[in-house]
This record gives sequence, structure tokens and C-alpha cells, in this order.
Amino acid sequence: MLRKMLLCLALLGMAGAAAANPYEYRLANGLKVVVKEDPRAPVVVSQIWYRVGSMDEVNGTTGVAHVLEHMMFKGTRKVPAGQFSKIIAEAGGRENAFTNRDYTTYFEQLQVGQLPLAFRLEADRMANLALTEREFSKEIKVVMEERRMRTDDNPQALVDEQLNAVAFEAHPYHHPVIGWMNDLENMRVEDARAWYQHWYAPNNATLVVVGDVKHDAVFRLAQQYFGALKPRVLPLRKEQKEPLQRGIKRVAVKAPAKQPYLMMAYRTPVLRDVAGDWEPYALKILAGVLDGYSAARLNQSLVRESRLANDVGAGYDEISRGPGLFIIEGTPSEGKSVVDLEQGIRNEIARLQRDGVSEEELQRVKAQVVAAQVYQRDSMFYQGMLIGNLEISGLSWRDEKMLLEKLKDVTADQVKEVANKYLHNDGLTVATLDPQPLDGKHPAQTSAGERHDVR
Repeated sequence: MLRKMLLCLALLGMAGAAAANPYEYRLANGLKVVVKEDPRAPVVVSQIWYRVGSMDEVNGTTGVAHVLEHMMFKGTRKVPAGQFSKIIAEAGGRENAFTNRDYTTYFEQLQVGQLPLAFRLEADRMANLALTEREFSKEIKVVMEERRMRTDDNPQALVDEQLNAVAFEAHPYHHPVIGWMNDLENMRVEDARAWYQHWYAPNNATLVVVGDVKHDAVFRLAQQYFGALKPRVLPLRKEQKEPLQRGIKRVAVKAPAKQPYLMMAYRTPVLRDVAGDWEPYALKILAGVLDGYSAARLNQSLVRESRLANDVGAGYDEISRGPGLFIIEGTPSEGKSVVDLEQGIRNEIARLQRDGVSEEELQRVKAQVVAAQVYQRDSMFYQGMLIGNLEISGLSWRDEKMLLEKLKDVTADQVKEVANKYLHNDGLTVATLDPQPLDGKHPAQTSAGERHDVR
């Protein structure tokens, strides 16, 4: 069985390498264009990535990156409010946008002959956005309601928000992407306008195109539609590093909910040197050891065997502009507390730190982790996502092949080493959900042994 999995992994790696053919061109105004030819279907995905996200915000205007994303659909001098999405839909396409800590991205997926339409619309709103008080006053209410629905009324989202607020003291990852409610309530159209004028420029953007196209034709189109746009002097970005953490941090969140919930976040490095770094790759495989497939350690031990948890998982993102976290989360089973679950997780970590992983388990996990990476590359959209994410984080689309190779090169000793180096209390933040009655009428009952201290 293991030999079959390794053979599958090798074939998938070969297929991924054969399909890797991006081409790069930079316009005189600084706009980088990356094209990946994929002729499997007569469609094209166009993504414009701005290297600006919530980590570039300052106190008092948190959430402005996301607010501006909403406003980008509210019209220009040529395209009235509400027409952008309608035009794309009438062309048989779909569009959307998303804001992240590190970037803001806008995309269209269209029949390949409609790529000029996407370029025309994106170039127009890159330079000619009409930010009016009337549209802003309506849209800021939409954003505040989005915050209520996705965060304030979502107990697990509240825990995640508080976890980051405690884990990051100095770095702007401290702030939620959607912003603090008080900042949204006091935000003005001038804040969004300043954000747009500071950051929305061709020399702060990367245009990624994936689909049934020829790169030279796409480069000509990019020059035609984006070439006349003027670059801007970008604000100085001041690097903010987290101070040394000197012990475990804890935070408890009280919110109406049916079940408690636990999140444990360990401070970890992220990828800065694709060829020279090895710890981020080992951490990625470590996450796979704990939660890379249905029979991985946390699920097998805590859900299936001891029944401490209804669900449990681990995750780590090695590509990021800012500092990293290795996160383990879970929901205790009926009659168990977050303290019980935390101890169970700690026991599994201690076992891994003591005994490491066998070569057979390592190869099984690698097959799962790397295959998942390769399968993602079958999607045109996610091919573009990988290219854009690498570029925005300060790496390069040229690193894509090496990412897979470096994952395959991780050793069992390296997995054990990063587990011992980073999964310890001095870099740990623990956030728990203390569930309150859903009707709000009765005081909550605390599970035996549960802690609600904040340290």
C-alpha cells in the first residue's frame, strides 16, 4: 500500500512539474504580470493582487482595507455603482474579491474571449474609483452587519479573534481583518479615500492570469489597458516584530453557544528563504502528522479512541508576510471540558516530541500532504492563488516547484526537532470558549476543572 502511495506521489509531482509554465512581464509603471497557460478548458481566471491588507492598517482605522474592497464595486466615472458585477454576469462570468491580512485580491472567471473586458474594468477602477459619501454611508452599514454575523454572533470566530489579539502584541496581526466595531462606527469616506490613494497603484499590484491563453497576447492586453496608469510613491512600510514571548498566555471568551471550544497557537517561523529554510517545511509535515488525514494522530487518539473530542485539527501556513502560528483546535465531546481536551493534545505532542515519527508514518504523511498540494494545482483559480500568494509574500512564482521538492525532503528527525523547538509553553497562546446559555436567562455552568483566567 505504501509503495502505491509513493508511486502516486511521484506521478503527481511529475504532472505538476510538466504543467508549470508561468511567464512574467513587468510594465514600465511597475505592474507585474504573471501568466500561466492552461489549455484544458476555454476559460480564463484573471486576478489582480494588491500588496496591502489589514497588516498595513493603523489604530483607529482597522478594517479600512476590507471596507475599500467593498467600495471598489461602487462605481467609477465610466461604470456606475452596481454595474461592475452586472457587466461580468452578462458576459457569462463570475467575480468577487477578498481581503486578507497580507493582501486584497479581485478576480474574474470568464470565457477566454472576454479577458479584455476584465482588464478594462480592473484598470478603470484601479485609477478612477468614485468614492462618494452616499455610497460609503450605505456600505459601511453592510460591513458592520457582516462583522455582527461573521464574528460577533459566531462564538468560534470570537475565540479566533481574541486568540490573535493576545498572541500578537506589537504586530498588526493583532487586529481582525474586518476591523474592530468601534473603528467601523467611526470610519469616514476620507479614510477609505486615503487608503485607495496610498495603495491602489500599478507598482503595488500583481496581475495573475491562468487559462487557455498565450502569454504574449496577455502581455499586450495588459499594456493596452494598464500601461497608461501612473505609478505612485508608496508609503514607507515599517517592519514590526513581535517581542519575545516569556510564558504561556490565556484568554477565555464568554458567548452564547452549545459547546465549549479550544484553540492553541504556538509561535513559529514562516518561509523567507525557499531554498535555505527547512523548518517551515518540517512544520507543514508536522501539521500533517497531527491532522493530515482521517487516521492522523489527533483524530485517531482524541476522537476515535479516547473520545475526548468531537473534532480536533491542526494547521500551519508557511507563506505569510508576517509572523506565523501553528494552531491546534478542537471541540470537547459531551461531558469533557476544554481542560481535558488541552491535556489530551499536550499528551499527543509530548509523545511525538519523545518518540518522533517512524519512516513509514512520515512517508504516508508526505504522500497526503504533497498530494493535497498537487491536487490544488488542478484548479485554475488555485493555480492563480498560489502564484499571487507567493508574489505578495515576497517570494516568487518560480519557487513553486521547489516548495514541493522541499516538502518531500523533510526527514523524521526534522519533524521531531521542530516539534520540540516550537511546541512549548513559552510560545503558546490558549483561547477557550466559555459557553453561555443561548436564551441568555441563566448563568453558565462551568465544566469541572475549566479555567477562565487571562494571563
